[in-house]
Amino acid sequence: MEKSRALRAIVSAGLIAGILDITSAFVIAELKGTGSIRMLQGIASGLLGARSFEGAIATAGLGLVIHFFIAFTAASVFYLGSRQFSFLTRHAVVSGLAYGIAVYIFMYWIVVPLRFPNVRHSVSRDVTAVIIHMILIGLTIALVVRHFSRNRC
Repeated sequence: MEKSRALRAIVSAGLIAGILDITSAFVIAELKGTGSIRMLQGIASGLLGARSFEGAIATAGLGLVIHFFIAFTAASVFYLGSRQFSFLTRHAVVSGLAYGIAVYIFMYWIVVPLRFPNVRHSVSRDVTAVIIHMILIGLTIALVVRHFSRNRC
């Protein structure tokens, strides 16, 4: 029963946060004139390098898979943390917003620079990314995990 509940919490949180985040990324990419396919290829370029932009829909699909892998990983980490620290589900709003900031810092200040050391930050892009990570990723994951953890709070 507990394994089933854990899997449902992680899959639901990862899927919902992943959909919300990729939707925001699609909107931003379209507004910038980049396009969704190129944006997804950019995600894949973390593994494939510049070749990802030559792969058409196949590398865009790989980018989408990578994106959801990251979302499910973020949901798994929060879920596992919530098993150790019940505060995370009892105070899901505060914990989720803080977790979103932590995910942003990890992705934009550790992971991305390891693969793309010349990436430059801008205030507007960083503020947008922090807000997206706080609300669409961290808060979403925390609220979904809390939903599946109600009897543990």
